[in-house]
Amino acid sequence: METLTVDFRALIEGAGDAVIVAGTDGSIILWNAAATRIFGFSAEEAMGASLDLIIPERLRPRHWTGYDKTMESGITKYGADLLRVPAIHKEGKPLSIAFTVSLLTGPGGEVTAISAIIRDDTARFSEERALRARIKELEAK
Repeated sequence: METLTVDFRALIEGAGDAVIVAGTDGSIILWNAAATRIFGFSAEEAMGASLDLIIPERLRPRHWTGYDKTMESGITKYGADLLRVPAIHKEGKPLSIAFTVSLLTGPGGEVTAISAIIRDDTARFSEERALRARIKELEAK
């Protein structure tokens, strides 16, 4: 069997979904081209910034509570389950995103970072919202 050599940087940069990695303190340490396309921030703007960059202000307390718990426990329920949440674009427009996360660990098993694979779900969310409104309207008649 032939051994496959993978250029992981090229894989991450070429991905159609955003790949974002943040350290235990929530600062961004990896931001790919798709993250720029989805959120509007360049890698230079995002690198070293807090994840607050893309989290709506009203959701930040809840986000950080969960984030800190995950960093402490080393457990996330969103490794396989898709999480759908609001986000914000650089221009301030609301987004709906869907993502999974994975925890990155050091040699001793301690969590050193968290990675997220993120898809822009705004169009699907808007379509579902419109369909729900139409159903409600039809049921009211």
